[in-house]
Amino acid sequence: MSIRESDLKQGAPSCADASLSNYLWKDHPDESKWADCVHCGMCLESCPTYEITGQEQHSPRGRVHLIKSVADGKLEVNEQFMDPVFACLDCRACTTACPADVDVGGLIEEARGQIRQAMPLTGAEGAVSQFFLKGLFPHQNRLNAVGSLLKFYQKSGLQKAVRKTGMLNVMPKHLAEMEAIMPEIKQPVRSKYKKQPVVQAEGTPKADVALLTGCVMDVMFGDINQSTVNVLTRNGNNVAIPQNQTCCGALHVHAGDRDTGRKLAKQNIEAFKDADTVVVNAAGCGCMLKEYGELFREVDTEWHEKAEAFAEKVVDVSKYLHDSGYEKPKAELNTRITYHDACHLAHGQGVREEPRDLLLNIPGVEMVHMPNADRCCGSAGIYNITNPEMAGAVLESKMEHVPEDVEMISMGNPGCMLQMAMGVQRYGRSQKVVHTVQLLDWAYQKEKLEGE
Repeated sequence: MSIRESDLKQGAPSCADASLSNYLWKDHPDESKWADCVHCGMCLESCPTYEITGQEQHSPRGRVHLIKSVADGKLEVNEQFMDPVFACLDCRACTTACPADVDVGGLIEEARGQIRQAMPLTGAEGAVSQFFLKGLFPHQNRLNAVGSLLKFYQKSGLQKAVRKTGMLNVMPKHLAEMEAIMPEIKQPVRSKYKKQPVVQAEGTPKADVALLTGCVMDVMFGDINQSTVNVLTRNGNNVAIPQNQTCCGALHVHAGDRDTGRKLAKQNIEAFKDADTVVVNAAGCGCMLKEYGELFREVDTEWHEKAEAFAEKVVDVSKYLHDSGYEKPKAELNTRITYHDACHLAHGQGVREEPRDLLLNIPGVEMVHMPNADRCCGSAGIYNITNPEMAGAVLESKMEHVPEDVEMISMGNPGCMLQMAMGVQRYGRSQKVVHTVQLLDWAYQKEKLEGE
């Protein structure tokens, strides 16, 4: 169904107030984001999907051209438009490569919002999307229940039985691989500190911060959230954990559900309104929080201003520690590691050297350079579930650059951790996949033990 047909069938509101656009709804792709694109091709080598397909419509400049063509009335919102827009990994590498800093990622997300209004998901695909995006991720109590079931699955012996009997062989290959690399479920930090709204700093407090615990992050990677609390308090920070915070909305915005993204953004802005600094340990979440303003740019002036002010308070944990003068650990870890740049940390937030400096300042850590360290791993939110073949091809390319003579691969995003762990398993590697803040926490813990 094209956008013209859906206009007739769904009674879509006109976007006549946007004189330069033929998109039918507000919050459409912003012309200022593509105005400087001269189709020079500097972005081509940076794009994973173009590298794999060699097709112009799967390149950044090709997608920009398609988005502009709809605005100019030369193309309709149909399958021909939808496929390349949703095939984008939204890794932002093209913006880093672009001499004019064209915001391709922002255009892609705005275009997806238009597509999902013109061509909403239906049937089983629509039901699954509704269940996860609206019925699960925004509700921490439901996520905690899922986490409890997964923990039971792991601890009761059921997981061993499932693997031993070969039941995983009847599952789709990529889902079976995801089960195989599922992290050990720990207690969610938000529920752990439910009665303790602020975790006090060790020693004399130096600053007050608030921590975004995330949705899936807190359920699947509660140990990383706990390491984040440990490291922050170890360095003199009182850490507030607002109980009314919610999912950042990144997965919703990536999927084109910008309305739900705005609802979640409002809830988080309110939840952290008393905080001066909001620390985030997940690159995708941090990038989303920093871009909340874009969700309200055209639809709500008051919330746009609030969102822009909120974004100024958001900082990745590695940058916060680096810039606030953290205490370097004294205990040695004695390990060889390499570092993977999560796309939404390196390209989305411009945080590159800070996590590397944290790692290099841990005694005994030997860093091994990874070629193309900022190349996407193929996770891209839930892209590895919705586009498993393309995600697998991107992962294969990534793993070719991971040094074999290292013990650990460090990074700053949970989605990347799962994807890279899958790569380690799929290609017979032995490296342990870790979050940067975990290594700091381990060094501090070892330091305490050695001092006793």
